[in-house]
Amino acid sequence: MDSIDKLLAELETEYKEVQPQKLESKSVAAKSFIPSSPKSASLIDNLLADVKADFAEEDAAIELKRQQELEQERIRQEKIKAKQLEALKVQAKEWLTKVDPLSSEGLWFERFAESYPSKLEAAIEYLRSNE
Repeated sequence: MDSIDKLLAELETEYKEVQPQKLESKSVAAKSFIPSSPKSASLIDNLLADVKADFAEEDAAIELKRQQELEQERIRQEKIKAKQLEALKVQAKEWLTKVDPLSSEGLWFERFAESYPSKLEAAIEYLRSNE
């Protein structure tokens, strides 16, 4: 019986060695039939990702440019307001030197200016409201 057991063991060993080789050859053959599909899909996915990244980059650049233009416009508007305020200060100083403090306008202005930190600020507000 020992010889039969030995023969069976040898056959079983040979069978197990042959079986994985067959599976490997089958999987290699199966892979050779469909190699382009996963590669082409990943290539298309990579291309789409690149295009999407390019569009996102372009959108970000456009948004940055728009933000910069808005900031420049805001700065320009602030400069205009500052110039207008300076011109109004000059007018207010002139008006303060010309107004007669004992006239009805002068007396009214004295009462009006009490609620402001300075007569100049009150004069600026008064001239602004009269424009």
